[in-house]
Amino acid sequence: MRIATWNIAGIRAHIGTLLDWLRQEKPDIVVLQETKTVDETFPRLEIEALGYNVETHGQKSWNGVAILSLVPFDEVHRGLPGDDADEQARLIEGVFSVESGAIRVCGIYLPNGNPVNSEKFPYKLTWMERLVRFAEQRLSFEEPFILLGDFNLIPAPVDAHDPDAWWGDALYRPESLERFRTLVNLGFTDAVRAVNSAPAYTFWDFQAGAWRRDAGIRIDHLMLSPQAADRLETVTIHKDVRGWDKPSDHVPVEGQFSF
Repeated sequence: MRIATWNIAGIRAHIGTLLDWLRQEKPDIVVLQETKTVDETFPRLEIEALGYNVETHGQKSWNGVAILSLVPFDEVHRGLPGDDADEQARLIEGVFSVESGAIRVCGIYLPNGNPVNSEKFPYKLTWMERLVRFAEQRLSFEEPFILLGDFNLIPAPVDAHDPDAWWGDALYRPESLERFRTLVNLGFTDAVRAVNSAPAYTFWDFQAGAWRRDAGIRIDHLMLSPQAADRLETVTIHKDVRGWDKPSDHVPVEGQFSF
C-alpha cells in the first residue's frame, strides 16, 4: 500500500500537475496540504474521476488539507483538538479498513511560525503542544498510525543544504526542535530516516535558484507508530515532480507499506 503526502501550494493552481501525478503513480492514499480553498470549490470531480474518494477540510485563501483515497473511508475527523477558538484548517484524519485490519492516516499542515517576533511563532509552539497530546492519545490505540504532512520543521543539519542559513528561522530553532523531539519520543519512527541517512530534500524555494543548486530542505515527514513502522518497506521522495510545469515548491513523499 502506497501512502503519500504533498503540499500542493494551491489545489486550483496545480490541479493539472496533481492529476498527472495521480495518473502516473496511482498512490492508494494521498494527504494534501495548503489547498487554499473552501470545501465547496475544491476540484473534487476531477479527482473522483480517477477513482479516488475525497475528504476535505478547507479554508479560503489559506491553509486547507485533504485526503484522497482509493480505499473507502470508515471515519473522518477534522481539526486539531484542544482549542475551540482555532479556526485554521490544518488537520484531517481518515480511518481505513485493509486486509490486515484498520489503519489511521492523519495529514497535518503544521504552522510555519515566521516571523518569530510575531504572534505566529507562539501559535506554532502551542499548536505543536496540542499535536503532542493528540498523537499520544492516538498512539494509545496501538494500531498502525501514520502522521504525515508538511511539518514546517527541519529536524537536523542533514535536512538542510545550508543549515547555518536556516538557524533561528521558526522551522529550525531550539523551541521548535524541542517540541518535535517530544513528539518523536512518544514512539514515532521518521520513515525517511528509517531507510536513508543521506541528505534528502522535499522543498526548494522558488527564489535564488534553489532548485537548480539543490539548495533544499526536508520539512515534509511521515511519522510512524510502531505498528506502522513494522510494515514500512520503502520511501520515495518524488523529486522529479519539482521539475514539471507549474510545480509546487514541495514534492510528494511516499511510503510503501505491507498493509
